[in-house]
Amino acid sequence: MPLKVNKDDQQTINLTPLIDIVFLLIIFFLVGTRFSELNEQEKSIQLEVPSVGAGAALTAAPKKRVINILADGKIVLDGETVSLTQLHDELEDTKDQYQQLGVIVRGDANSKYQNVADVIATCKQADISDLNISVRVAQAGQSSRTK
Repeated sequence: MPLKVNKDDQQTINLTPLIDIVFLLIIFFLVGTRFSELNEQEKSIQLEVPSVGAGAALTAAPKKRVINILADGKIVLDGETVSLTQLHDELEDTKDQYQQLGVIVRGDANSKYQNVADVIATCKQADISDLNISVRVAQAGQSSRTK
C-alpha cells in the first residue's frame, strides 16, 4: 500500500495588517498637510491684525496670606497685629480681588487651641477654601512636648 504524502503549501506572510497600517499613515499625513494648506491660505488674506504688547496677567496672583497666632493670643496677619474682625474684613477684601486666595495659619505651640480655632472659623466665614495649617514634624523617637 503506497503512503500518501501531503505536501504543504509554502508559508506566506499575511500582508493585511501591514497594508492597513500603511493606509492609516497615508490618511494621517494627508489630513496633516491639509491643515497646513489652510493655514497658508489664511495667511495670504490681506488683513491688518491689531498688535498688542507682551501678554502678561492683569494682576499677579497674590502670595498666600500668613496668619500667626502668638502664645499670648495676639493675631498677626502678614506682620501686622489685627483683631478677629479686622482679620475677617481684610480676608474678605482680598478674597473679592482674588477668588483663589490661600491662607497659612501658624499657631504657637504654647497658645490656647481656642485662639487657633477662632482664626480658622474666621477664615471659613471669609469663604477661604485654600487653608493650610503649619506644623513642625517631630523627629522619630522624640516627643513634641517635654515633661
